Amino acid sequence: MLRILYIATSFPEPEKGATIYTDLAETLHEAGHEITVAVSEPAGSNQHGQLKTERGFEVLRIITGDYYDVGFIRKGMTTLKIPILMRRGIRKYLKDRVFDFILYEAPPVTNSDLVCWAGKHFGCPKYLMLKDIFPQNAVDLGIMKKNSFVWRYFAGKEKKLYQTADFIGCMSPANVKYILEHNSWIDPVKVELFPNTKRLSHEPKPNGRPMRKKFGIPDESCVFLFGGNMGRPQYLELLCETIRKFRDDQELFFLFVGRGADKHKLEQTIKENGIRNALLLDNLPRDEYEQITREIDIGLIVLDPRFTIPNYPSRILSYMEYAKPVLAATDTATDIRDLIRDARLGEWVWSGDARAFMNKVKEMSKSAELAEMGGNGREFIEKHYQVRRSAEILESHFDPGTRG
Repeated sequence: MLRILYIATSFPEPEKGATIYTDLAETLHEAGHEITVAVSEPAGSNQHGQLKTERGFEVLRIITGDYYDVGFIRKGMTTLKIPILMRRGIRKYLKDRVFDFILYEAPPVTNSDLVCWAGKHFGCPKYLMLKDIFPQNAVDLGIMKKNSFVWRYFAGKEKKLYQTADFIGCMSPANVKYILEHNSWIDPVKVELFPNTKRLSHEPKPNGRPMRKKFGIPDESCVFLFGGNMGRPQYLELLCETIRKFRDDQELFFLFVGRGADKHKLEQTIKENGIRNALLLDNLPRDEYEQITREIDIGLIVLDPRFTIPNYPSRILSYMEYAKPVLAATDTATDIRDLIRDARLGEWVWSGDARAFMNKVKEMSKSAELAEMGGNGREFIEKHYQVRRSAEILESHFDPGTRG
C-alpha cells in the first residue's frame, strides 16, 4: 500500500463531475492505496479548511483564489498566492502524516516552492504530471515577451519545478522530446511518458436523444461539440468565424459547453449575428454532459496556430470514450494529429487555415465513415488510455511490490 499526498489545483466534488485527475485518484484508492488530496479552492468557496471524505478518501480544500475562468492578470495573482496558502493549510491539517510520495501537476509552475517544501517536510519523492509548458505558452500567444522581467521570473519557477521533481510525466512523446531538448540539464532517466487517461463508461452508444430535445437541437442536424475550457489557447476566433460562415446551414449545429475567459467571444458572435444553429451552455452536470456527448456527431478540438509547445488536450478522451469522430484544428507542434491519423479516428487541419477547417466541417458532416472513425477511437482508448495505466506507472516507481 502506498500513502500518497496529491497536491491539486482542480478536484471537483463528486456531484460536480469528474476529470482525469479525479479518475486517477479514485483508481489509486480502489487499488488499495491511501490517498489524501490537498486542493486549492476559488474565492467564495465555503470549503475552507475542511478535511473530509469524498470519493472514499480524504480531501482537504483550501481557499486560494480564482485560477480558472479568469483573465491572465487575475490568474497570475492567484498563481502567486496558491503556494503560500496551500502550505499553510497542509501544515495545519496534515503536518504529522507520513507519505510515500507526492503527486502534483503543472500548471501552475509556482507550485515548485510548495512541493519542494512538502517533499522536505514529509521526506518523500515527488512525481510531476506535466500538463502545460509555461511560460513558453504565454510567449507563443503574445501574452508575455521572452527575456522580459516577468518571463525571467516564471522561467526560474519553471526550472525549479523540474528540479524539484524526482520524476516528470509528460502527456505525449512530443512533450518528452520538447522538455529534454529545451532543458538539456535534466537527466533523461527521470522524464517519461505519462499520458492523459480516463475511466471509461461501459456503454458509449446513445440511449435516445433526450438532450437534443431539451435544448431544441434538431434530430436531423449534424452536431459538432466543443466541450471544456474556452480560453485564449483554444483560439475561439476560428470557431466564431466558422459559425458565422454556416449560420444559414440548417444541416449543421454547433454546441459549445464549458467556461473560460474568452467564452464571451462566442456569446457575442451568436447574439450579434442572430445565429440559430449554435448554442452556448455553461458546464453541465456530469450525467448530462455524458449524455449530450453520446448524442452529438463530431467532437471538436481547436488550438491557436502559433503554439510551438506540443499541447495535448485531454478533451479528446471524452470523444474517444463515446465513440465520436474528432475534427482537430491545431498548431503543427502537437503530436495529437499523429494520434488522429494513425488511429484513424478523425481529421486534422492546421488552425491557421480557416478555409481548410470549414471545408472539413462540411466534408465530415456528410461523411459515411463517422461511425467507423468513432469506433476506432473507442477501440484505441480501451487499449491505450484507460486510467489503470497511469496508476501502474506510479506504482512502478513507488510501490515495492510492483518492482522487478
